[in-house]
Parts: sequence; C-alpha cells; structure tokens
Amino acid sequence: MMNKISVFGSTGFIGGNFCKLYEDEVVTIPRQQRSPATSDILYLISTTDNYNVYSDPFIDIDTNLKVLIETLEACKKRKAAGEEIIFNFVSSWFVYGKTEDLPASEDSFCDPSGFYSITKYAAERLLVSYCETFDLKYRIFRLSNVLGEGDPGVSNKKNAVQLMIQKLCLGEEINLYHNGDVIRDYLYVDDVSRAMLHCIRQAPVNEIINIGSGHPYKIGDLMNYAKEKTNSKSKINSIEPPEFHKIVQIRNMFLDTKKINSLGFQPVYSIEEILDKIIKQYNGEGI
Repeated sequence: MMNKISVFGSTGFIGGNFCKLYEDEVVTIPRQQRSPATSDILYLISTTDNYNVYSDPFIDIDTNLKVLIETLEACKKRKAAGEEIIFNFVSSWFVYGKTEDLPASEDSFCDPSGFYSITKYAAERLLVSYCETFDLKYRIFRLSNVLGEGDPGVSNKKNAVQLMIQKLCLGEEINLYHNGDVIRDYLYVDDVSRAMLHCIRQAPVNEIINIGSGHPYKIGDLMNYAKEKTNSKSKINSIEPPEFHKIVQIRNMFLDTKKINSLGFQPVYSIEEILDKIIKQYNGEGI
C-alpha cells in the first residue's frame, strides 16, 4: 500500500478515469466508507451543478460539506495514530464566481453564486481550517471544464458543450447564449488525471493549484468547428440565458495555469483533438 492513493468518488466521471489510468496506484474507497486506506487521499465526492436547489436544497450541503467533515474526522484518527495524511481535494473553477480578474489565478477573489458553487468554496475553507487545526496537510485542485468521452452526466446543466456536439451529430438545432461569445477553459479528462497525479507526487502541500489549459475558448468557435467537422446541417441559434442561469452562472472564465506549469505539467491534448474524440463518440465510432 506504500504510496498508493485512496480515491473517494471513484465511480464518477473524473474519479473513474483517474482510477482506470492509474489502477496500480490507487485504492478505491467504497461509497459509504469515510476512512482512507492510505496516507495520500484524492477526494472527488461532490455534486456537479447548481440546479439541485429546485429538487433538494440540502443535497449540496450534505454532499459537499457534511460528508467532507465526516471523512476529515476519519483522517484525524489516522493522524492521531501516527500517519502523515495528505488530503488532495478536487474543487472547481466555479468557486471564482463573478470575478473580473481573468485569467483567474489561485489568489483571485472568489465570489461564487449558486448552492453548488458556494458549498464548493465553503468546503475549501472548511478543509483549510480543519487541516490547520489538526495538523493535516492538504492540496486543493481547482479544475477547469473537463471534457471527454463516456461522461454519463452530460446535460444542459453540466458539460453542455458535449451535449451540443451530440445534437450537431444528430442534426438537431442548438442554442447558444450571447451569440456563442461565452469564454471557457477546457481540458481533456486524461490530462486532468495526469495533472492531479503529477501534483500529488510533486506539488508542495498546503497549496491551491489551478488545473486547466490556461487558454480562453469561445463556445461558439467550438460549435462552429464541430459543425464543420461533422458536416452537420444543424441550425445554431443565439438566445438569451434564462433568469436562473444569470443568477448562478458567469459569462467568462479561464484559468491562470502558471503555477501548475511551473511544476512541470503541460496538457497533451489540443482543443481540436479533444473535440475530435467527442465527435467520434457521438458518431458511433466508439470510445
């Protein structure tokens, strides 16, 4: 078990990919278990969008905060028994919220909106406070938008870019907010997994680290690329965002990645290669 990583949230899209790529280096922790099996922890338990408030306003709080504290309590017991715990927490660009400081660096002001975004930021702050109180070590990974084949959670609420590519492949019309001029930062799921392992093995502890491409991409440009690549006859419409989207979502975001680049990490896949992989999936050419 020496140097293996206890992965919480191994059944999700990103966690599952990480465990598949590095199966010899991980121990997958069952869903209801709170205690890690090793001293290095990768924690991915989380909700994934801001829309749960309509169906269950407590789920973001229970999942993103309560379960986290239960897991930290179990880690504290292992620390008391003499184990050196390093808690690697997977967060999101959503914590930056409506900051105007772009690209958003790890030191940028955070002003999140929406239950998911707010509880992710609260989880970060609780983690730091808990670790400082009980002498645990931590890292926080703030991920950009993650793309890749096989994501079962693709919807209008999460990873809408892939949903729109699927519609283009089917010849269905798609709707873009703000004429497609919305800016996001995208990284392929394998690169995200590589970046997390790289940081777990080499990054200083007690740090926040952005994981992204560091490049601003207009969603409209991505859709035009996918439409041309698929010879799609789909109509691309420009519409106004719904009111709830305006409340919880921001228009533009991309990440400052100087810190992770200085640690020796660079993405392998270009945005075109990522889109090509997704197009192949939705064209029935396999994953």
